[in-house]
Amino acid sequence: MQLPDFIRKFPALDVPFPEDVVRSYAVRSDAGLVVFFDFVKDMVLPPHSHLAQWGTVLSGEIEFTIAGETRMMGPGAIYDIPSGAEHSAIIKAGTKVIDVFEEPDRYPVKG
Repeated sequence: MQLPDFIRKFPALDVPFPEDVVRSYAVRSDAGLVVFFDFVKDMVLPPHSHLAQWGTVLSGEIEFTIAGETRMMGPGAIYDIPSGAEHSAIIKAGTKVIDVFEEPDRYPVKG
């Protein structure tokens, strides 16, 4: 699965991971941040927390640990991470997700 051309024209974010591992395409408003993530290589997301996050897996596979509970998630899976909940993930290459962050400035736009 490839993201549509118009989505791949959305601005990239300055995330703390190299672009050869994950690519980002974002839409921001004063109320939150919507990000399409495209994982090019396997990635380990270390434990962390922040304000609320909601997301869905479009393709691929994620082993997600949220507040101590680990689940495998594939296409169509939805995750809801409460504000302050510690979470981590092991993400397979080829995975694409849509993440919606409560924080509009969770990651700055590149550029």
